[in-house]
Amino acid sequence: MSDHDKQQARDDTIQQHSVEALEIAIGKQVRASRKRLNLTVAALAKQAQLSTGMLSKIENGQTSPSLATLTSLANALQVPVTSFFRGYEEQRDVTYIKAGEGLPIERRGSGAGHQYQLLGHTIGKPYNIEPYLITIDDQSEVFPVFQHAGTELIYMLEGRVIYRHANKTYTLEAGDTLFFDAEASHGPDEIQKLPCRYLSIIVSESSAAQ
Repeated sequence: MSDHDKQQARDDTIQQHSVEALEIAIGKQVRASRKRLNLTVAALAKQAQLSTGMLSKIENGQTSPSLATLTSLANALQVPVTSFFRGYEEQRDVTYIKAGEGLPIERRGSGAGHQYQLLGHTIGKPYNIEPYLITIDDQSEVFPVFQHAGTELIYMLEGRVIYRHANKTYTLEAGDTLFFDAEASHGPDEIQKLPCRYLSIIVSESSAAQ
């Protein structure tokens, strides 16, 4: 798979998670509005001319309701359609990741002993911020070399690595930071102490803004 295909797959995954988050937020707002009026699912479904099964799916964030459906629900609940998006607007810039639960990402070099976990992402911004937790727990002789748009910051958490950027190398240990132009070739050159863990934060212009 080419780098472009990997980036597209990663973007698709992030987009899917954004859609799921929106569906859940809408469902919560619909349920909360229904309960404020002391309506049952059946009663609201009848007023909005929906099936109880469809309303149940909407409230549980299991489907993407059309604008017409949201309008019918808003009329039945006597609230503006925009009220259904409040939860998403309030939560979209917050990502809470429990230890060990970052989204696994396939990147060049990922596999046994090389793990990349996405810790969050931006939504609807003119820039992309991608924070990763990278774990290397096996000794390899060959490591991937990366080149991509944007600026990257690496913060070492554990272990020791000789990290290459362009034609220079840097010894990074716990607490060390490397901040660089990511368009130059870069990547681990040699792992000197395992396990090796570091944060990688990539900032780049959003493709939508280009």
